[in-house]
Formats: sequence, C-alpha cells, structure tokens
Amino acid sequence: MAMPFLVPGVPLLDERFPLPLDAPFTLAMARECRIHPAELKRLVDLGLVRRLVAGVYVVGQVADSLALRVAALRLVVPPGAVVTDRTAGWLHGAPMILAPGDHLVVPRVSVFHRARGCRLRADLVASGQRMMPDEHVMDVGGVLVTTPLRTACDLGRLLRREPAMAALDAMLRLGAFDKEALVEAAGGYRGYRWVRQLRALAPLADARAQSPEESILRLRWLDCRDLPAPEPQRPVQAPRWVPGGLYWVDVGVDELKFGVEFDGEEFHGADQEDHDETRREWITEHERWVLRVVRRDDLHGTRPGIEQILRAGVKEARATIGVRRTFI
Repeated sequence: MAMPFLVPGVPLLDERFPLPLDAPFTLAMARECRIHPAELKRLVDLGLVRRLVAGVYVVGQVADSLALRVAALRLVVPPGAVVTDRTAGWLHGAPMILAPGDHLVVPRVSVFHRARGCRLRADLVASGQRMMPDEHVMDVGGVLVTTPLRTACDLGRLLRREPAMAALDAMLRLGAFDKEALVEAAGGYRGYRWVRQLRALAPLADARAQSPEESILRLRWLDCRDLPAPEPQRPVQAPRWVPGGLYWVDVGVDELKFGVEFDGEEFHGADQEDHDETRREWITEHERWVLRVVRRDDLHGTRPGIEQILRAGVKEARATIGVRRTFI
C-alpha cells in the first residue's frame, strides 16, 4: 500500500502524516489511520519514526523530554499501576539505564500493581505484583512511578551484579539522592530478595561514571583486591587549547599515573578515533601516564582478559613511576 505522506526528497514527516507530529501514538492508533504495522516498521527503518517503548511511537523530529516519556507511558500503563525498574529509571532520566541494546529495539515497560492478586497481562509490559509503601511511589505527570531512590534499590538487587552496578551509578548520577542515602536505604530492605547484592554494591556506587561499561570496568578492577583501588574520570592536564584545560581518563589511579579506558562503538567509533589517538598520545607522552585500552570482549568475553590487563598495567606503572617522574 502506498503511503501518500512519504514523499521522495522530503526530509521529515509533515502535516500530511495522519498521526500526531508532536505527541506519541500507539500501534492501535496507527491501525485506525490505516497504517499497517509493516508500513510503520518501514518508517522506523527510515528514521522518520522512532519507538519509545513497546507499542508506542513518535515521529523522529520530536525531541526527547520528560513530558514525552510521561505521555508515552500514559498510553500503555493501566490506572493504579506503578512504573518500576529500568522503565522507572528511564522516566527519571537516568543515562543509558535501559538494558543493553534496548535503545536500538523496543524496551518493554516494567509495571507493577501494589494490590495482592493483581497482575497485568499484556505483551507490552513486564509486570506483576510488588509490595511497596506509599513513600516509595511518586506521581510524575499523572504516571505513578517508584521514586529515584527506590528505583535504584530495586535495580541494585534485581539485576545481575554487573548491570546492577551500572544502574546504581546511573541513578546516583541523577542527583536525586546521595550515596549516604543509598547506603542507608539498602540497609532497610530486610526480607527482600537478593538484598545482599544491593548492600554490597551500594557503597561502591559512584556518580562520576560516564557509561555502563565504565561502571563494569571499575567493578571488575575492585574485584582484584590485591590491586590499588581505582577512581572514575581521572583529570589529566591537557594542552592549553583544549576547552577546560583537562583530558579525562575513564578509570585510573592518580598516584601511579595508570589508567584504563573502555572503547565502545557508541562513544569511540571511527569518527572518534583521531580524537582518541591525539588525546591518548598527549596523556602518555606529555603527562607520562601508562594507559591500557579495553574492549567489550575483554570485559564480557569467555576469556578473563581484564584481570591480566589490569595486573600487567599496574606492574608496569609501579616499575616505571620513578623514571616517568623525572620528566615532570
């Protein structure tokens, strides 16, 4: 079926599109406008429409915002249900809180009822019944959602250990609560499932982490208890023409001038290679740091690569720190 609103050479959808240009819409709304799911998929493939959550779409030119996220959830969250877990973190604005790859596909909505015996049954949501006191729930634009602190605690105990660490860092970075509040809250979940993991990870959370992989890298480093503990986002003096006068190393130990960086496709792709090479050359040649670069396989592959990389790097940094200081 031809789509009369899809005009060759027109960069964006305009008023010829039969659905809202400034608000989200559902698959059912698209069907009512005689847009077949296959046609909607084609619009998504072309970048003219994007998915927000399962079953909810918006035209590509609409900017992301809290209001847009709330409006999207209003279309699929039943009255009285509470948005939880990753979806709650997404609504609160936590960076990269969705599961790996969910920004490229359709994140399911995590929604729970608080009343016993209530369970949502819909393909669009991951749901169930969960007890939570009133103080753990807030209203955001007419949508009930767990508070940022409760959301962090749920993610810290319900996710696997490494994504849980990344989620805690991301939620802490929002600034809605501080680390002391997180540690205190983690101590109050007696009887909840997997609370031991939350209590172990909460003291390690750090708002300075810039990505999930940096959080996981830091956690894997901390697991090597015989090595000096790292800190995220270490400042290094940069050339005077660099804005702010500083470069930043993902994770490192200042005293050793040793750091490790994660190269992922999203932030260190081909368009960033020249910048990364120039920056790292300055850090190693002018500021005399020892740097190691790791990739996804080093963190998540079948071979335990990251431990060997860290130990070898720390050994080199310790052995050369005196020589490198003579150049300072």
